[in-house]
Amino acid sequence: MEQYQLTATARLSLLSGDLTEWTGDAIVNAANEAMLGGGGVDGAIHQSAGPGLLAACRQVPEIRPGIRCPTGEARITTAGDGDLRVPYVIHAVGPVYQDAQTSAPRLAATYASALQLANRETLSRIAFPAISCGVYRYPLAEAAAIAIKTCQVHVGTLREVAFVLFGPDTWQAFKQAADELLPPR
Repeated sequence: MEQYQLTATARLSLLSGDLTEWTGDAIVNAANEAMLGGGGVDGAIHQSAGPGLLAACRQVPEIRPGIRCPTGEARITTAGDGDLRVPYVIHAVGPVYQDAQTSAPRLAATYASALQLANRETLSRIAFPAISCGVYRYPLAEAAAIAIKTCQVHVGTLREVAFVLFGPDTWQAFKQAADELLPPR
């Protein structure tokens, strides 16, 4: 995995690669509200995790029919019985992109909720994908800026927050946002 340190303290970093191969305390799943698997990052995580992750997700109570985790919130489960290199998965539901005014606060809330949950659970190292940037059509540059700003503010006691990014366009968008938003290393 290619790595790029966003801060001198190494608390925020960018990695180019496969989120399911990252090693730490938890990976963040770009989940849907049902938390029962899907496509993209969600599908890849469920496939690597094995059936134990789906079983753990089914244990999360529905707050409304078909909804275990509303948009802008996060839930934590064990990582299943498969090939993930983390003990936990944080399921975070980002918004389907509508426009910047409507979607930006919801995407920021998604990242903040996952970070607050990780801090509450006293995790040390977590990794995010580019939430909402696939089938939810969030523009990469805008999503990257929101993700980096939100993680910088809500990192809390976490020792490391990594963005594990798949594909050169996603990598470049996050690197550019980091260069523009963060103080020089």
